[in-house]
Amino acid sequence: MSDAEKFLDPEGLFVTVDRVVHHPEAQTPPEMPHCFAYYLTIHNDTELPVTIRARKWVVTNARGELTVVEGEGVVGQQPCIEPGGEFSYNSYHLLDTERAEAVGSFFGVDSEGRKVRTRIPMFKMVVPE
Repeated sequence: MSDAEKFLDPEGLFVTVDRVVHHPEAQTPPEMPHCFAYYLTIHNDTELPVTIRARKWVVTNARGELTVVEGEGVVGQQPCIEPGGEFSYNSYHLLDTERAEAVGSFFGVDSEGRKVRTRIPMFKMVVPE
């Protein structure tokens, strides 16, 4: 998805980070020992249905290294969120450091064909002491 493309940022389309959970018991590869599950909700308080078509994440680890993840849809779906509706899901991220920050955006189209974007607020993944 090109950064040059124009997207509307509708005020009523927003994302909440519902929770972030460290899973020390998860079976992970030795080089990525820290597993974090995150739970998000995309809210559509606009007047039009919105279909989420793509996502872009930027994760910055404790060393300042960036991982950029882009792809179609959300967890294998392209949900259509009706006015007043929401779409909740959870996914996970593996880390090789004990902390990181994640931010991102979801990209979609409203029922009038306009390209829309909603930002994912920054959240932290920190291994508890």
